[in-house]
Amino acid sequence: MTARLWITLAIALLPALASTAPGQGTPVGVTPNIASKQVQLGPRPFYLLDNMADSPLKETLKACRGDQFRPSDFSIGHRGAPLQFPEHTRESYIAAARMGAGIVECDVAFTKDRQLVCRHAQNDLHTTTNIVTIPELNAKCTQPFVPADPASGTPAQAECRTSDITLAEFKTLRGKMDGYNPNATTPEEYLAGTADWRTDLYATDGTLLSHRESIELFQQLGVKFTPELKRPVVEMPYEGDYSQQDYARQMINDYIDAGAPPEDVWPQSFYLDDVLFWVNQMPRFGRQAVYLDQAPITPDNSSLAYMESLSAQDIRILGPALWKMLTLDSHGDIVASEYAKNARAAGLNMIAWTVERSGPLANGGGWYHQTITDAIDRDGDTFEVIDALARDVGVIGIFSDWPATTTYYANCMGLNERGLGHGRRPR
Repeated sequence: MTARLWITLAIALLPALASTAPGQGTPVGVTPNIASKQVQLGPRPFYLLDNMADSPLKETLKACRGDQFRPSDFSIGHRGAPLQFPEHTRESYIAAARMGAGIVECDVAFTKDRQLVCRHAQNDLHTTTNIVTIPELNAKCTQPFVPADPASGTPAQAECRTSDITLAEFKTLRGKMDGYNPNATTPEEYLAGTADWRTDLYATDGTLLSHRESIELFQQLGVKFTPELKRPVVEMPYEGDYSQQDYARQMINDYIDAGAPPEDVWPQSFYLDDVLFWVNQMPRFGRQAVYLDQAPITPDNSSLAYMESLSAQDIRILGPALWKMLTLDSHGDIVASEYAKNARAAGLNMIAWTVERSGPLANGGGWYHQTITDAIDRDGDTFEVIDALARDVGVIGIFSDWPATTTYYANCMGLNERGLGHGRRPR
């Protein structure tokens, strides 16, 4: 690294370093990131801690309040830090790194000219950017903006895909908080719709990035990579000659071209064929490929035999929605599900998604907490969920929409890069 880059990084991080809580502890096994030797947690982890019901876990976490917090690979920035920053923007990624996420996610889609960009879906530009307010680009959308018709009750419509525009056109867009106003009669009104528990305070000028630019930024920030190959909504092969395998290979080749070590990359997909392609055709990166899973639990897709079949295909990491790995025992405590126990017995590592995505937890936590709803009634239960995933399930990492919380837990519990391991602290 050049002296100029060292100086640039040091200057950029002065505010974060200046606001880090003082303390003496050095957590075990946390990631020695270049860009943030100490992290900026802000008030949220402490708010959640104060909101917890009294318990041994609360006392353990309270004892860490004055510690010196550092980045951890256990803390994964889900689309950056989208609880408050527009997802998959430069600003969201930097916020995640400042909060100590050791790994940050870029969801990968492709443009009309087959360039890779960071977007959660190929067809979400109308809800995550300002595209409908730019006439010449709105006109290129699969479904250009159509205003709502209050008389008939017809909602506003739009569908804009990354494959509708070129990379150069994509880079002219500005990121916004995901959402839209179905009652909009103008493109400007359509941009509204942010959930009331999020904020537009930091959504005035989100900077969109290509996949390659995200890699460069993450290298500068000193964080690792977990790109997710998004399933195209266009017919593949795209334009007859760009296959799914071409797309999967291109994503990995961007890391090879950037000189990223394979051990710093966790490629993800919800589709088994993508994961097996990396395992078999690009094995240096396939060793850490993550098979994502949000399917309803059935006897066929949760049994030990099923988990062993994945392991036999050299899949090493499973990424289930957090509700699949958790259940309630006879005492109402959150514990590992049979699904999770079988995955662990088959030798699979697990990564959980996503904490702090459901908004306030007073009403049971919604979809992400559906198997443990009866144990969720306050925001502080976020730490109970993280603790169960770490101690009872034994996950090696957790995605969060606000990584500071998971960073706090990881530091307090002395997690190493492989997670906490098994065995639950007595309550």
